[in-house]
Amino acid sequence: MAANISTALDVHSSTPYHFHQNSLHKNQHIHYTTPFIILPKNKKHFISCNSSSSKLPKKLKNTSLSDQLRPLSTTIIVEEPNNGANLLSKPRSIWVNPTKPKPSILLLQRQKRSSHAYNPQIKDLRNFARKLNECEFSEEAFFRVLDDAQIEISRDNALLVLNSLRTWERSLLFFNWIKTHELFELETIFYNVVMKSLRFGRQFEHIEKLANEMVEKNIDLDNITYSTIITCAKRCYLFDKAVEWFERMYKTGVMPDEVTYSAVLDVYAKVGKVEEVMSLYERGRSSGWKPDAVAFGVLGRMFGEAGDYDGIQYLLREMKELGVPPNLVVYNTLLEAMGKAGKPGLARGLFEEMMEAGIEPDAKTLTALTKIYGRARWGKDALQLWERMKSNNWPMDFKLYNTLLSMCADLGLEEEAERLFEDMKGSQNSRPDSWSFTSMLNIYGSGGNVEKAMRLFEEMMEKGVEVNVMGLTCLVQCLGRAQKIDDLVRVFEVTLERGVKPDDRLCGCMLSVVSYCEGEDVEKVLACLGKCDTKLVEFVKLLEQENTSFDIVKEEFKSILSNTAIEARRPFCNCMIDICRKRNLQERAHEILYVGTLFGLYPGLHSKTPEEWRLNVRSLSVGAALTAFEEWMGTLTKIVQREEPLPEVLSANTGAGTHRFAQGLVNAFASHVEKLAAPFRLSDTQAGIFVATREEVISWVESKVPSVAAST
Repeated sequence: MAANISTALDVHSSTPYHFHQNSLHKNQHIHYTTPFIILPKNKKHFISCNSSSSKLPKKLKNTSLSDQLRPLSTTIIVEEPNNGANLLSKPRSIWVNPTKPKPSILLLQRQKRSSHAYNPQIKDLRNFARKLNECEFSEEAFFRVLDDAQIEISRDNALLVLNSLRTWERSLLFFNWIKTHELFELETIFYNVVMKSLRFGRQFEHIEKLANEMVEKNIDLDNITYSTIITCAKRCYLFDKAVEWFERMYKTGVMPDEVTYSAVLDVYAKVGKVEEVMSLYERGRSSGWKPDAVAFGVLGRMFGEAGDYDGIQYLLREMKELGVPPNLVVYNTLLEAMGKAGKPGLARGLFEEMMEAGIEPDAKTLTALTKIYGRARWGKDALQLWERMKSNNWPMDFKLYNTLLSMCADLGLEEEAERLFEDMKGSQNSRPDSWSFTSMLNIYGSGGNVEKAMRLFEEMMEKGVEVNVMGLTCLVQCLGRAQKIDDLVRVFEVTLERGVKPDDRLCGCMLSVVSYCEGEDVEKVLACLGKCDTKLVEFVKLLEQENTSFDIVKEEFKSILSNTAIEARRPFCNCMIDICRKRNLQERAHEILYVGTLFGLYPGLHSKTPEEWRLNVRSLSVGAALTAFEEWMGTLTKIVQREEPLPEVLSANTGAGTHRFAQGLVNAFASHVEKLAAPFRLSDTQAGIFVATREEVISWVESKVPSVAAST
């Protein structure tokens, strides 16, 4: 019976625990502190404690799960401003009167299945079930076998046959046949068996129809029934339905078991209801539930999707305190979470902990860790991991090989990629596919290794390996930079004949080639570009016409950008500016930059603080960056002429570039600054930053504009 207790909560506060991402190494242990919350003093809080029993009190039977949890949420959870950035990583600590039993919201044991007595007709029944499984699938053929049956279709016989049918269609047909002939009274177990078959076929609509039929006929829905309904809804991504049926369990007095409870935790996590997940988790823990590795995997996946580092820490602490050793699935989930949270050091420590626990990694484990190292640009660690893979004969699949190759492409590790590629060729089960070849084309293309790129392309043609649009883009970029325009045209035409469909990224690459071509080569590249997008070619020619007004340029470019993928719009604008500068159309280049800024293609180009103004050109091409710098210097000149205040420091950020083959802006920018005799110089402490003081800029303007010097 429920009892309301008036008592003050004994809750203490403690500083949340944090540790550095690299602090989790081999042979090191994590020490945790328990998180608490601060509640207002001198206030009483009421907790409803219920005795644990197999049946819920009447009060709970008539309320939904959210209504049951509301008393806790209103008395325990402190409302704080939610900026949407942080998850509720840690459930609140709850003090409960030890003289009263803890409220129970789930069964701590899986419901036992009904036992079946030995059936002397089992051999005949299995043969009969085989005939039903093998007959032509149609109602006429199926019912013909049933009508010709030489055995009695009793309750036990029907249950055994129903369990032996392979497909959900046959199970449903047999079940409906039993109902039609009214051979015996159908019990809960029959519905459960056919529902499980339907769940395997992801037929939630049929399952829900049977469940409603059970309600209409006053047939009890037990724990297994609800569990089957909820897990089927989850498999069909009908998360709202899963929550709806979970709440109906409580309304009818049926308690979920651990399997159902974990499934619902996963449902809430998938729809992003973090508060509900943590409330359910804490309520289950307070009822004596010891979560298993599956439940912790659900929480790990939820924290990982959000990149919640504190949540991952909390999860590790909980598993340690409860003595639940992570299995391979949980380790894989946590490693993926570390990657999304951007914690390569913690991921490396977790992997070493996994190895010390004697758990052998699988291809998914190694793929996740490789992605983490590649994203963090930890080339040394990634290569060491590869050596361990080979020495320990760890499983390698297509995905892992291609992930390693992609990482080598990102880090510019050409020799290492070639060794890995040769290993793939010698593999029995993981020979290079289209994406493997594409990664190698990316490496050779970024490094400007034209001969190797072309040999690889010819090999793909000979072996019949499909060239995708990304591989073609890499080849176009490589051949364009090397001014091998005839080869570029041949490769372009061959790949288009083989079915490659150009995209905006390829068009942007072709525009980039146009920006540094001259003479007849320009027409050849434009002819290829015309087969991808005729409007781009027309616009390039429009820019060269002197009588083209700014309004026409603006409207035409707007039309092009509106039909371009968002991620390709800024590269298009960069290339158009580069093309203009290549043809000495400086004024037109400034017009294109203005249009791009007007359409929001260059957010963050300028940043200002009281102490410093900065021009950020690291995401621009060389031509666009120089144009933006010229525009900025013009603005600074006008400010000085108007005698308006300037900050103490002015700077331009060109970016340092960590890629081995990155085409940095530093050298080109430095040359242009020298050409303009501008006072900016490369910083000694910050890579890729050019700085100048206020006095230096004012002095430069005065030297360039005599009228300013005369007025001062």
